[in-house]
Amino acid sequence: MRILLVEDDRKAARLLARGLREEGFLVDQAGTIAEADEAAFVTTHDLIVLDWMLPDGDGIALCRTLRERGQQVPVLMLTARDALSDRVTGLNAGADDYLTKPFAFEELLARIRALLRRSEMTRPPVLKADDLALDPASQQVTRGGKVIPLTPKEFALLQALMRQPGVAVARQRLVEQIWQGDPLAIDNLIDAHISKLRRKIDAAGSRPLIETVRGHGFRIRGDDDA
Repeated sequence: MRILLVEDDRKAARLLARGLREEGFLVDQAGTIAEADEAAFVTTHDLIVLDWMLPDGDGIALCRTLRERGQQVPVLMLTARDALSDRVTGLNAGADDYLTKPFAFEELLARIRALLRRSEMTRPPVLKADDLALDPASQQVTRGGKVIPLTPKEFALLQALMRQPGVAVARQRLVEQIWQGDPLAIDNLIDAHISKLRRKIDAAGSRPLIETVRGHGFRIRGDDDA
């Protein structure tokens, strides 16, 4: 199980990450909303432990962003706020549970395990196009049953396209989602990554699946495309 720990207090984050790893979890760490947003989009996590107060904003905004994007990963909010109105705000923003500081590590662990048991019922489906398959849970991509190794950015780009097979995804949307709107990515990074993806996905002898839609962006051929 992979957990994204979003905490700007380096000492606290280090201790929590160490404890979770000792319990057998894989742990990615982020100290800001920007870092967490990128990590959550690029990598599929089984759960996010999210601090409320962060240097570049609050975790509530990030939680709303994740839900608006359609990501249903369980979110456990950590905060010193203990008022009823704060708990309601967190839950209404899409958080699945709420733990006030200070807390015992044993309680955090119990809440994490409870959320993970609950989420097993709603794991994301495998995305498919022709004989290409992408499993968000395991982060594995296969074509014709053969595993295709991808970098995190390549995986995120392919996943964005495969969420809507047969539909063109605008270049600007991909820039905003994967490169946080860096204008240089429009002409450089996207084209470079699409080129690398084509070499890996559309290998010699395979039906080409990644298409460029002139003046708009890119798409993955759907099953109904000729």
